[in-house]
Amino acid sequence: MSTVTQPQEAIESSSQEKGQSYSRIVWSQFKRNRLALAGLVAIGLLTLVAVFADFLAGDKPYYMKYKGKEYYPVFRQYAIYLGVMDWPEELKRVRNFKKIKVEEAIFPLVPFGPSEIKLRDKYQPPSPQHLLGTDRLGRDVFAGLIHGCRYALTIGLVSVGISMLIGVFLGALAGYFGGWVDLLLARLFELWAAIPSFFLILTAAAFFPPSLFFIMVIIGLTGWVNIARQTRAQFLQVRNHEYVAAAHSLGYSHGRIMFRHILPNAIGPVLVPAAFGVAGAILAESGLSFLGIGVPAEAITWGALLAGARSNASAWWLVVMPGVAIFVTVTMYNLLGDGLRDALDPKMKI
Repeated sequence: MSTVTQPQEAIESSSQEKGQSYSRIVWSQFKRNRLALAGLVAIGLLTLVAVFADFLAGDKPYYMKYKGKEYYPVFRQYAIYLGVMDWPEELKRVRNFKKIKVEEAIFPLVPFGPSEIKLRDKYQPPSPQHLLGTDRLGRDVFAGLIHGCRYALTIGLVSVGISMLIGVFLGALAGYFGGWVDLLLARLFELWAAIPSFFLILTAAAFFPPSLFFIMVIIGLTGWVNIARQTRAQFLQVRNHEYVAAAHSLGYSHGRIMFRHILPNAIGPVLVPAAFGVAGAILAESGLSFLGIGVPAEAITWGALLAGARSNASAWWLVVMPGVAIFVTVTMYNLLGDGLRDALDPKMKI
């Protein structure tokens, strides 16, 4: 690997001479970082697990024959999620598909729902029946981990989306207009960064009823400072380019210049703190779930599974399994952020 100290414009021009766009150069550099590429692949696999969680673990069968009719409950469940179907009348009152008498049934690989309670099986260690053991209510830990992916990824992505909206907007205003606007917003960034974010989340969560929506909003409202600072730095650099001056001379509005001309050319480095922000949001949600603050009791999150070990110190699987899931996911996002940072650095050409 050789380090070449040349500006981003030089890399873009040299790449164009070779018939490659700057995005391809960035992708080429990113691919050579094997750890970052592994992180991206792992996040993709985790996303697939979250999307198809009902196919991997659940108490609804793929296929069953009931009263002479054939049904596909898991597939219908996804259609219900999309709002294109509803349960047939004969199945609307069914709460547990394992308790109805069926002629045939094919269940998922992990035939337990994340909220399926079996008190007689509580604190069961890992076994062929429960591969990762059970918690204090007899719920299958493996099923909880699989469905917990949905909460982890949703909270991480939505909260970072909120942070991106706030951070990009305020950072764009500060970097584009400069002067007293930049000075005022810079002081706001410093003031907000001085407040311990986790304690602010704890304080805000105490005033709202337990809700995942409020958790996502609160985490999003506390994580925008780094994104705003990065956006401000990029706008300060890009606003002096010739195409921006040309847009001014054509009489375009400030909003059009900021968000249609400057932002697409400045958004790349802003994705780096966003990747780290997803990891931070997952950690924040896990911490809140572990403390039992802000998260509904019925939500099966990784932090909630981890909290179950407090009532039984000998249930080591309740510490190891959710802890490994949180550690691996956060590490993958951090590796992705490191890879993006190196690939987008104009001084790093591999």
